[in-house]
Amino acid sequence: MMIDETALARLITEMRLVSEEVLQEVQKSAMKSKVPLLSLLVSEGYVSEREAAEITGDILGVSVVRISDISIPDHVLRMIPLVVARAQRIIAISCDERGLAVAMEDPTNLQVCDFLVKKTGMPLRVFLATASDIDLGLSLYTKDIGKTFDEMMTAHVKTAEQRSGKGGELSDAPIIRIVDTLFLYAYQNKASDIHIEPRAETAVVRFRIDGILYDVLSFSRKIHEQVVARLKVLSKLRTDEHQVPQDGKIRVSLEGSDSPVDVRLSVVPTTDGEKIVLRLLAEHVRQFSLSTLGFAPQDLEKMADAYRKPHGMILSTGPTGSGKTTTLYAILKILNKPNINIMTIEDPVEYDMAGINQIQVNQRANLTFATGLRSILRQDPNIILVGEIRDEETSGIAINLAMTGHLVLSTLHANDAATTIPRLLDLGVEPFLIASTVSVIVAQRLVRKIHEPCRVSEEVSLDLLRKELSAELVQKMFPKKSSSQKETTRVYRGKGCSLCHGSGYAGRVGIFEVLSMDEALRHAIMERATASEIQTIAKQGGMRTMIEDGIEKVRQGITTLDEVIRVARE
Repeated sequence: MMIDETALARLITEMRLVSEEVLQEVQKSAMKSKVPLLSLLVSEGYVSEREAAEITGDILGVSVVRISDISIPDHVLRMIPLVVARAQRIIAISCDERGLAVAMEDPTNLQVCDFLVKKTGMPLRVFLATASDIDLGLSLYTKDIGKTFDEMMTAHVKTAEQRSGKGGELSDAPIIRIVDTLFLYAYQNKASDIHIEPRAETAVVRFRIDGILYDVLSFSRKIHEQVVARLKVLSKLRTDEHQVPQDGKIRVSLEGSDSPVDVRLSVVPTTDGEKIVLRLLAEHVRQFSLSTLGFAPQDLEKMADAYRKPHGMILSTGPTGSGKTTTLYAILKILNKPNINIMTIEDPVEYDMAGINQIQVNQRANLTFATGLRSILRQDPNIILVGEIRDEETSGIAINLAMTGHLVLSTLHANDAATTIPRLLDLGVEPFLIASTVSVIVAQRLVRKIHEPCRVSEEVSLDLLRKELSAELVQKMFPKKSSSQKETTRVYRGKGCSLCHGSGYAGRVGIFEVLSMDEALRHAIMERATASEIQTIAKQGGMRTMIEDGIEKVRQGITTLDEVIRVARE
């Protein structure tokens, strides 16, 4: 899609989305890397996907539509076959006397428009939609996948059990179909993990969707053994080993995926048999950017100030599964240029990224974070990602690298941004080294997003909020404009529908607190201030806490208060 970049720059300036200085800097980068200006603004978090669509629509003279706000009849949706819709990124949204209305990611594709006019024999009305909205439209084609899956799995399991009941071994064919169907259903429901858990008499399959585990099906122990064997074969693990943990990797091709899906497999022996956890690393998961992760504009600016420096340290903190590595990789995507040498050492490597040299920790070969970092130093890197700072040795090397002209990104287990400082002190890092090397600390959690198609609003009493939140926080986040204003506020929730499996949620977004180092904080660190003292100083400097960021997303209708409280208090 070609857009007049002069008109684009003028419109961005008029809308005051970014400063003229930032715009000029990004324009230079876009020309140098031969990337469209608008794409670069989105990927670096200066402009949201929605804002980019509005800008494009203004320039092209095309209205922008939100598929999440539309109820599309099934017969209208299927006027465009799924294969065409997926390949051309186009969704049929309505059909009436005026003709067929379609949402397109690229409304300038006249060839597709001509094809649809000839195919339908109807006038065409074209609207612009974001990539996320098009993805939502494509998901409508598989809204009955749950029923289909139940029918398929019931048939496969029944066939397998019948063959087993005849006294013979299970046939490979039904087991292969069971495993393939599990992968397909997990992918189509955007599950991050598949758990296959043996019990006393049966085995249970559970999917983790948006951070929550759901029971999917159960089958006999005999089938469980065969499924485990099939997965071991696919991941090239030892099928005769049942007492030792094993890790492997599978690459599968699935319907609806433009590229193979990488699956990380972990097998551990339990008292009831071997338990398997499969982590799906689908391509759509990798299409992240700082703006889509949920960072507020002021936090994006703090992050940009840190990663633009040629040296220093960026730390991401939070519990396991909070998206720390994803945040750091979103930064690496921005920094990944042909003239930059980026190296990572991880355990395990979460995402394969072109143009980045990635090292997998291997304890058996004595390749630890510490030994790997020493080797990386001899590889002339510009930017280094350390999967996790776990011990004194690793922290010392990472700090020294940040002091000697390298940009270092790493994760650390800490409850919040302020607690990271005492954690580094506990690992033996001197206060002056922390103060001089750490540029920014990001603490984060993941909350489930409200499913937009079934989102509803309701009035909630502020007194009810005060039972869950401090009065000070309620007053700050829900201020009254006048004394006569009612003691209520409007919040949102998902009422539940077939597309979100009745949960009211779909997808996840981060809640963050971003601590940017300044002189006041450096002085406090030098004085070995406590975590609470550091947090107080950071808040005085403009830091928004994690729960405040979450409540702001509640006000915007992105998530629910229950979800923020559940996650922020973990």
